[in-house]
Amino acid sequence: MPGRRGCSLPALTPAEAACRLRIPEKYFRADDPELPEVSELDVIRHFTNLSRRNFCVDTHFYPLGSCTMKYNPKVCDQVAALEGFASLHPLLPQLRGGGILTQGALEVLHLTERLLCEIVGMDAFSLQPMAGAHGELTGIMLIAAYHRDRGRRKTRVLIPDSAHGTNPSSAAIGGYQVVTIPSGPDGEVDPAAFAAALDDEVAAVMLTCPNTLGLFNPRIRELADLAHARGALMYYDGANLNALLGRCRPGDLGFDVVHLNLHKSFATPHGGGGPGAGPVGVKAPLVPYLPTSVIVKRKDGTLALEYEREKSIGFIAPFYGNFAVIARACAYLLMLGREGLRRVSENAVLNANYVQERLRRHYDLPYDRRCMHECVLSAARQAARGVRALDIAKALIDRGFHPPTVYFPLIVKEALMIEPTETESKETLDRFIAAMIEIAQQAETDPASFSSLPATTPVGRLDELKAAKDMRFCF
Repeated sequence: MPGRRGCSLPALTPAEAACRLRIPEKYFRADDPELPEVSELDVIRHFTNLSRRNFCVDTHFYPLGSCTMKYNPKVCDQVAALEGFASLHPLLPQLRGGGILTQGALEVLHLTERLLCEIVGMDAFSLQPMAGAHGELTGIMLIAAYHRDRGRRKTRVLIPDSAHGTNPSSAAIGGYQVVTIPSGPDGEVDPAAFAAALDDEVAAVMLTCPNTLGLFNPRIRELADLAHARGALMYYDGANLNALLGRCRPGDLGFDVVHLNLHKSFATPHGGGGPGAGPVGVKAPLVPYLPTSVIVKRKDGTLALEYEREKSIGFIAPFYGNFAVIARACAYLLMLGREGLRRVSENAVLNANYVQERLRRHYDLPYDRRCMHECVLSAARQAARGVRALDIAKALIDRGFHPPTVYFPLIVKEALMIEPTETESKETLDRFIAAMIEIAQQAETDPASFSSLPATTPVGRLDELKAAKDMRFCF
């Protein structure tokens, strides 16, 4: 509405007006900017209504497989927002020798390192990596430094065909050739193919345990022993740690290097591109290579950052990673304790198996086994009638659910990867299951109706092929 204003500005002071006169005329606008003429109330309502269109775990069930999108307790946010943490200048912890002003923050980092060591069975941790993929690359760099220091020629990394896509990317960036190991009929690494690929030039084996099919490999220790016998290290992709918390430790299963996703497993905001944290833990032989700096306890009991480390792989992040994420995770761990973490994994596994059992008659189950924290179904029977996994995802949106991961793992045709996490109630799961059953029935009776879904959202069915081809849509 012409003439409406959301704010008013004071008149220029004489000094400001004089400054304006010194600006060359060519830099002045010829016409007034065409800004919306609205009141403050109009602006508030506009952006508040836009915010209600956001889809997040605080408002809806978010069964995004392999990403552990669980509810984050708000008390953890409050801890990270404490004045002593939120207002601490980021350069202070970097002062050599530490300082009295940073002891609280350093204590959070030191305590979190020790807690993570206990949880996953490692000897030391670096909290610096700022995301899961960053942690993976850091782990590969540590493995390379370990072998290089021993004069070993290692050129290859073994990775299952069911792995997260970041695994081969991290290995390749680290300078290694990636060798893909096929899965057997049980969904696990094929033992014969693994043994055939394992030789003296293998630097590491990267495994997710449970794997992306939600299956735990009962032969994991056997694979680790075979790798170690050939001088290779075992790398643990911690994206699926939610299934093992308090039940077993990757370090006890034979893994030498572990990355964790604090923004998945330990109550930190996830999504929207960050913030994240991907700490890396190692067994004792790899400790000398940890990134700079390392937290040490001095003789007087105070903490400091140690920089002079001859074999370190060096700096991998500014300051000390995403401190606010680490503070949230520390609060979460202290709040739950040992028994609380056991209940996390127990309920996550129970929920996933409940979903799998309720939906097995309506969708294909490519690997008919008890799952861990997530289950992988297949929409192959629906695809035979023209309704693909992507169509099912769109139909779920209309029913108020974020879709699960689709088309991954790549070894499952028309994959639907569902991770309910431990924070969802049986009532929520029942509503999701009812929606999935209704969609399966709709695919049988009216497959053509899926072509226009979603129909209830502000933006309808997009031309995804055009979006992929025309990169202008990305900017």
